[in-house]
Amino acid sequence: MGEAKGRPQKVLASRAESVMEAEDTAVFNLILFRPEIPPNTGNIIRLCANTGTGLHLVKPLGFSLDNAQLRRAGLDYHEWASVRQHDSLADCLASLGEPRTFALSTRGTRAYSDPVFIAGDAFLLGPETSGLPGEILSDYPAERVLRIPMRTTARSLNLSNAAAVMVYEAWRQLGFG
Repeated sequence: MGEAKGRPQKVLASRAESVMEAEDTAVFNLILFRPEIPPNTGNIIRLCANTGTGLHLVKPLGFSLDNAQLRRAGLDYHEWASVRQHDSLADCLASLGEPRTFALSTRGTRAYSDPVFIAGDAFLLGPETSGLPGEILSDYPAERVLRIPMRTTARSLNLSNAAAVMVYEAWRQLGFG
């Protein structure tokens, strides 16, 4: 399906639609803003397939969705994941009905485990090499910019690891149901 007047483009065929109708029944939504590294996105596709999380990719992407590394990292989970592509972050959020969104950043001051998450929450992660730009972070109140603790000498976590930590914490709070 192509991009039509701000509607999200479905980017991967999905058998999962017979089980889970796209993001309409996703417990959470994970938004990757301008992802750059195919294997990270492939790993996140696998994460989303296994947790019932909708995955949203905001353009431009640093790779083709037909990339062999992307497919290899996601193994055969692509068919079980709901993956959508959006022209902009605003289009993405609008297509989700403006959900309560938490941005993950090394610049956040609130621990990722502090908020009480609810079904329908969205988690926003930035590009691997730079993280979320300041102009996007400034759109979120401090209590919605979360940080995953790590050693002070470390720069950042791998994108797919950060996504997994966040999604599993939120899902844990809901009793994995």
